[in-house]
Amino acid sequence: MSATNASNGSRIETYEDFVKVHDLLLAASGLPQSLHFKLFQKLTSETFDGGAHFQIEPCEEGRQRRLLLTSETMAKDSNVFLVDHAWTFRLPDAYKLLQEVPGLVQRMAALMCVDVEDDGGSEQAAESGGKMTAEEVLESEIRNAKETGDGFVRWLELEELGLDDATFLSLNLSTKFPDLLALSLCGNKLENQEKLVEEVTKFKNLKALWLNNNPVLEKSDCGMEDTILQGCPKLEIYNSRFTHNFGVWALGFCADVYGKDNPASSHQGNLPLQSVTSLDLSNRGIHNLINKAFSPFEMPNLSYLNIRGNLIEENSVSDLFGLLKAFYCLQSLEVDIPGPLGDSAVEILESLPTLSSLNGVDASKILESEKHIVDSMLQLRLPEWTAEEPLADRVLNAMWLYLMTYRLADEEKLDENPVWYVMDELGSALRHSDEPNFRVAPFLFMPEGKLASAVSFSIFWPTQNVKRGDECTRDYLFGIGEDKQRSARLTAWFYTPQKYFIQEYEKHLNKLQSKRLPSLSIKSSATTVVHRSDGSALRVYTDIPQIEEFLTRPEFVITNEPKDADIIWTSMQIDEEVKKAVGITDQQYINQFPFEACLVMKHHLADTIQKAQGSPGWLQPTYNLETHLSQLIGDYCLRKRDGLNNLWILKPWNMARTIDTTVTDNLSAIIRLMETGPKICQKYIEHPALFQGKKFDLRYIVLVRSINPLEIFLADVFWVRLANNPYSLEKHSLFEYETHFTVMNYGRRLNHMNTPEFVREFEKEHQVKWLDIHQRVKSMIRSVFESAASLHPEMHDPKSRAMYGVDVMLDASFQPKLLEVTYCPDCMRACKYDTKAICGGGETVRGPDFFNFVLGCLFLNETIHVCQL
Repeated sequence: MSATNASNGSRIETYEDFVKVHDLLLAASGLPQSLHFKLFQKLTSETFDGGAHFQIEPCEEGRQRRLLLTSETMAKDSNVFLVDHAWTFRLPDAYKLLQEVPGLVQRMAALMCVDVEDDGGSEQAAESGGKMTAEEVLESEIRNAKETGDGFVRWLELEELGLDDATFLSLNLSTKFPDLLALSLCGNKLENQEKLVEEVTKFKNLKALWLNNNPVLEKSDCGMEDTILQGCPKLEIYNSRFTHNFGVWALGFCADVYGKDNPASSHQGNLPLQSVTSLDLSNRGIHNLINKAFSPFEMPNLSYLNIRGNLIEENSVSDLFGLLKAFYCLQSLEVDIPGPLGDSAVEILESLPTLSSLNGVDASKILESEKHIVDSMLQLRLPEWTAEEPLADRVLNAMWLYLMTYRLADEEKLDENPVWYVMDELGSALRHSDEPNFRVAPFLFMPEGKLASAVSFSIFWPTQNVKRGDECTRDYLFGIGEDKQRSARLTAWFYTPQKYFIQEYEKHLNKLQSKRLPSLSIKSSATTVVHRSDGSALRVYTDIPQIEEFLTRPEFVITNEPKDADIIWTSMQIDEEVKKAVGITDQQYINQFPFEACLVMKHHLADTIQKAQGSPGWLQPTYNLETHLSQLIGDYCLRKRDGLNNLWILKPWNMARTIDTTVTDNLSAIIRLMETGPKICQKYIEHPALFQGKKFDLRYIVLVRSINPLEIFLADVFWVRLANNPYSLEKHSLFEYETHFTVMNYGRRLNHMNTPEFVREFEKEHQVKWLDIHQRVKSMIRSVFESAASLHPEMHDPKSRAMYGVDVMLDASFQPKLLEVTYCPDCMRACKYDTKAICGGGETVRGPDFFNFVLGCLFLNETIHVCQL
């Protein structure tokens, strides 16, 4: 949010002043110009009049709230409303604020509907006090059958009665109810597989059997099911899923033709399903849908069909299309996409032209937008918590369903750390719709014309005509289409089809596993020593203070004029525009290679390695969220399904010092964090090697003389960076910078440790040999630069020489993991401290000589204090 047109600081009194100060903010908000004056009036008078037009109403059984219009009507663009921000914060401060600000956690918990205690246990106990015993249920069913029917009990529900094996057998059900068609024993304590099978297989006419939520199912295998199906040949439903025998009865049960009050039709020969118009077969475990009962002859009027959650893998796509085409009245279909009908919504509609709706979306809109994955009937991702969980933890989990964000900026710079906020109760009750009737935007009001006086609000206004009782909605992803992965991003708020994302991940993984470029051979140096024709010292221009101070050898001399220099060594990026402006020529050496972004930008680095190496063990699974969100979601879902660790770290493409970097296991958080700028999402190293209980990483210095042939050298000098706090995976520690991050150079307590001392202590603590670790690190670094050289030969430039920082972490097995590669790394520590080379002869390396041997290696072809990789 920009405030570049701030005035001289006097308080805003007139509408003209308001527009002058806020013109860019007004344009960015999207608020129609016709409402600008009304917004000015409400801001200057602090008018919050939403309560006169709207009502907040609980929904989703009290787990969410929605906003309804109470005014008679509200025309499009007719009014604008202010929304206060109930909580504004920087992400690292979230937990601390919830703990310390009086009343904050209580208000947030109430707003997010996570303040209700789970009292289901006491309710259940109360209910059980009035619940009938099994014997009383049987007596009641027999009496009811005699009074209202033919005296035969055909449907029996003995659910959650605490029945154990002995009690169940003592009921002698098969003798009392030989004509039973449906038996439910859900939620009891049945454990003996043999006795249970023996008893239920006595019911030869049984159509449905429910044993759900009994211990016996946890111990049984498919053999128990097979035995029951053999003993009950007419069984069509077993544990809520269709058997291979399913027919008219099972379909009738799902269509509400058959049930407790009507377990069997008295007119079996008169097509009992002919009046069925709606049929929900979702999650019935159907493998084969081609069945005599599932036909237009039996159900000629079927207009709505739901077959979600069924594999139906025994039928081909073409056979299923042929079957469904025969239902001439079918207008609405719900099916997994991808799924049994393929992975294209467009192709489904083209194959079934009678459909007017697919997965709740109008067919014409799907065909118009050509959306292949479509689903408007998504289940809300509501917060989950336990009764023992503190309110603060519930809020931290639920807040990603409510948060919004902005960044501040003035004339000089953009704030590097984004601001997150929660709208007040009224604003937070605006739920999502793909076709919203309101729009929301953040607005920074500066009553005194300067950023220092700014107060943040949200504003919202009707974008459609709305009438009394209508729900007021907004688009959570306003302006974001499928080109920006809209469907995948909705996963932050809704349960989207996991199968699609898992398929995308598996395709991605197979592609990675097929990649492996051959290693480049190590060749003798092809670069020549750089020298001036007159034999004088090489002139070096630099903007780096350490080089100005410590480059003291006679072969080099510092110059203040870039155009006079033989060597340009700078921390800024030099492109053709800069060259032209400064007067840099192609004859000058520059400390950067063309296209080095393939190494030093995090998303390009991962892409380079994955295209060249596939998925090497030293690179954690990494996804560019701007292009591979679906694949990341698939990976996350599989890990969750398999009970694996799901902790991830999000890093901006091109930010240093861990700015806007977050560690989380919350999928909604991962997706929402995309809103603060492009990021990679990388599997967090949850079990790193520790030093005296603390996390650490290693900074190596790599010198590149040439890309073709590849000539790279590793400096003998490397250093360790230690976290300040003991390492922990306790969830609150994820908000503690000094527990999970190691860069302490910038305003934090820095604990410097001499590298030889660290290596000695580390070897002693873990009983390992550092030289073995060092060899693995060297091999990894060589592979990184080989990947860049192989994929990007355009990097080669005979006038380029460069130094890169390579950050490495060790996992608990002491295997190296690549963190990042940095251009022109900060080498203050290397210049400040003397050290000893860990490898070779253990020579002393004087700190002040660091840049003397770096430039000596790159420009004079020396190999002092370096080793070739």
